[in-house]
Parts: sequence; structure tokens; C-alpha cells
Amino acid sequence: MPVLGLPWWKKGVIYQIAVPSFADSDGDGMGDLRGIIDRLDYLNDGTSSSLGVDAVWLTPVNASPMRDFGYDVSDYREINPRFGSMRDFEELLDACHRRDMKVIMDMVLNHTSSEHPWFVESRSSRDNPRRDWYVWRDGRAQGKPPNRWLAVVEGSAWEYDATTRQYYYHAFLPFQPDLNWRNPQVREEMLGVAGFWLDKGVDGFRLDLINFLYEDELLRDNPRRFGLRPYDWQRHLYDRSRPESLEAARELRRLTDRYPDRAMMGEVYTDDPRDAVAYLGGGDDALHLSFYLDFAERKWKAEAFRDSVGWLEAHLPPWGWPCYYLNNHDLPRSYTRLGRGGDAEARAKVAAAMLLTLRGTPIIYYGEEIGMPASRVPRKRMDDPIGRKFWPLPVGRDGSRTPMQWNGEKNAGFTSGEPRLPVDLSCGDRNVERQDGDPGSLLNWYRSLIRLRGEKPALRAGSYRALAGTPKGVFAYLREAGEERIAVFLNFTAREVTLPGLEVVPERGVWRRLISTLGGDGDGVDLQRVRLRPDEALVLERA
Repeated sequence: MPVLGLPWWKKGVIYQIAVPSFADSDGDGMGDLRGIIDRLDYLNDGTSSSLGVDAVWLTPVNASPMRDFGYDVSDYREINPRFGSMRDFEELLDACHRRDMKVIMDMVLNHTSSEHPWFVESRSSRDNPRRDWYVWRDGRAQGKPPNRWLAVVEGSAWEYDATTRQYYYHAFLPFQPDLNWRNPQVREEMLGVAGFWLDKGVDGFRLDLINFLYEDELLRDNPRRFGLRPYDWQRHLYDRSRPESLEAARELRRLTDRYPDRAMMGEVYTDDPRDAVAYLGGGDDALHLSFYLDFAERKWKAEAFRDSVGWLEAHLPPWGWPCYYLNNHDLPRSYTRLGRGGDAEARAKVAAAMLLTLRGTPIIYYGEEIGMPASRVPRKRMDDPIGRKFWPLPVGRDGSRTPMQWNGEKNAGFTSGEPRLPVDLSCGDRNVERQDGDPGSLLNWYRSLIRLRGEKPALRAGSYRALAGTPKGVFAYLREAGEERIAVFLNFTAREVTLPGLEVVPERGVWRRLISTLGGDGDGVDLQRVRLRPDEALVLERA
């Protein structure tokens, strides 16, 4: 079948694990590597009773003071002792590989923790050998930073250091100073870090903020523009998506290609989706997958998602491969975000059907498959520095990082101790144990979709074509591979919709229901009069 020749990163389903929040094995309230090992059968045990995912993406596991969820690294070649040991990591790798699951590491190459020994040395004096490992500059004038660049979070991107009387650059938070990738030693060291983990056997990297590695060498000011938040008051021409960052991605690709069957997926943080497409390079010389934030930010409208998918399909180069997700550790959870004003459970099933039947690689975020909602975390329990800084504004990310809800017992089965973040109040109903035994649950819907995707080459590798002439509120498309044709109909409305006769394929044929949120699998369907019930996802196959 056509799917057999595809690499794993094209045909597989990726499951993102927020390591601190997934499973705690030792009762300290922090998720850890041993906890993940203990729960691998849930993810993939080779049977239909598991979720059936093909790869896990781990949020950062490197040594870190954990001031920003591990995205502030203090040692790239060590495991955070709060998560376990290097031996635990190696055991996790082996356990995943025995299940034919891949392991993707989160690599933070743009910045380090301010507690990293490199930065401690760099800020100690102007003539320290590591001074140029970070971006240091004099101010424009007394009390004024080198330029007007803004940090993504808030305020100036420059922090004054009284010891050496210069400013250092941080694209994000002050305790995350940016590395100076123009320094050949820095570049060589970071490539060495990637090689270290590839030698360990990791199957790929999720590259954090890959388009932020380089800034304009002349530090030119960004043009001003209108925006809703301060960071958007500038057009970010000179502090992100510089050509040198794309070249660094190409160099990382050359390194990765020395190892068989490895892949890189990149977070290209931008308000211009063309930047994300650019990081796919020429097909074999840059990223394998590039995140498409536009899809994840759409409102609950069929036309919005259809337009987003249509844009990407139209702008991808012939070799490009889409990558879709609805949730991650930075976004409000989709169960709440997309469920507002409607039946959240029904909408979650429609969204899952869309994610897992579109052309491209789908990423599922832990707990998405049981409908974990966006949680409200009290200020005194907040861990996210952004949430604490801007409280009571609802901009914190802790609500998407609460403990995985395994059962309805105390602490939802996440830990025997006090959890790092409070367990959401929904845990009594929305948990793995309860949904496991319910054939109509969201969890079993995800299992069915993932299993169907694995069985049908058209869903894993086929072409995509949106079906025209559908009523408002319906997103419909055709997936084809060889003689296999699958039609997907998604009703984003709470009303019944009857579709007009659709010329899906030139020749007529009998169509049967593969799966529907409302049951009836295997039934024949007249494609000239498809009836979608409220909030229904319907997948048909030409017999």
C-alpha cells in the first residue's frame, strides 16, 4: 500500500507529554520519567485497548531550575533530577522502542537559564571568555536599552546588568538570556548537544523557537504598527525569522540526516504563516515538520478551519507535509476554548475527527483524549511566571498543565503526594478509568479514530480535497490513495443538515459508514443525500 513507504513522522500520531504533569512515580507531586514508563501501556501496548499513538514528544527534561516549565535549561547534557536520572531516560527510550514508539525531545536552543554556568561566567566580567556566548550591548544612552525591541512577554527585550554595566538580550523572560549563535563556539556547542542526544537514540527533536536563534547584527529597530498587545506594536523584522536562523535549521538537518530515521519538527513562532512554510526548506534540507499555529487559533466555525487548511494546502511546496494540533502547553485547552456556547463533548468529538482525518501529522496533547478542560488555578498555586505576573488577567498557562486525570480517586491517580498544580475539579467524571469502560466516551472515540487512521492508507497518506457546495457550518473533504476513497463530513452546528448531491468522484458507487459520532458503523449511505445530525462527525468509504 502507498503508506508503507512513508517515514514514521508522516504516517504516525504524535502524543505530547507535559512531563511534570503526566504521572508521578515517587509521590513528590512532580511528574517524572518513571511515571511515564509505568503508563506506556496506556499509550501503546500493541492492542486496541491502548490509545495507539506512534510517538511521544516530551517537554524539556534537561537540568533546569524550572522557573518556566523546563524551558530554562541549566545543563543540556543532564536530566533534571526532579524527573529522574539518565538511566531512567535510557530505560524510557528502550521501553518506547520495544513498543515501536518514537521519542521526540524538546530542545531549547535559543536561550538558557540565567543559572546556566555559561551565563554565570558570561555576566561575571566583560573580558570573560564566555562573554560573547550571549548578546551583550551598551545602552543607547544613560538608562536606555540598545534599541526598542520588545520581549514576547512584556517590556523591553534588554535587561541591565549592574555588575558589568551592559544590557543582555532576552526575547522572552529576563531569566532566559538568548545565546549568541553568531559565536562559532556557541553554534558548535549546540550542534554537539543535539548530537549527544541523537547518539543516545532519540528519534527526533521539537525545536523550541527555531526562528529566534539570530537577531539582526546591526540591532536595527523594528517598524512600529498597530497591535492589541505591546509585543504586536512592532513588525518583528529584525528580532526573529532572520535568514541565518533558517540556515541554522539546515545545519541541524544535515546533522540529523547522519542518523537513520530521525526527524525534526519546529516551533516557528510568528504571525505570518509563510514563515512556518519557509522552514520546510527544499524538502530535504530543513525541518521535516513545521508547526502551523493558525489552525490551533481558529474559532469554532467550519469555514474558519476549512480556510486555514486550504491556505496551508495551497502554500505548501510539493514536498511539504502539514502538521496539525489543537492543544499544547501554551494554549488554553480546546475542550473549553472550542466548547464555549455549545455541547463541549460533541464538539470535542468533531474536532478529534478533523484532527485525525486531515492530511498531515496530528499531535495530541496529554489529556485532550479525555476532554480535560482549561482549569482555574488559584494564584497561590500558580507555577507559570506569566500567570503570576499578570494575575488576575487570564493569560497564565497553568490551566493547560494540570495533572493528568487517571481516575476519580484523590489527586486523580497522578500522585500519592501533594500535586505540583491542583487537579481539576472535573477529575471525578473526566478520567481515564471511567471513560475506558464507556464505549461512547471521548477516549474510546480517539482510540477508534487512531485505529481507523492506521488501517486506511487514504487517511495516513492520501491526498486532500475540500468538497465544494456544502451548507454553512459544514466542513467536508475527500481523502484518496490509489483506489481507496474516504469522505469526511463535519457538522459544526447544533442543527440537522442535509447536504445536496455531491459529485465526490466521477464514477458512482456504494458508500458505507466507517465511523460516526452517533453510531451506525457499516451502514450504507446515499451520497446524493447525506444527512448530518447536530454536531455529527461522519466518515464514509466508497465500497
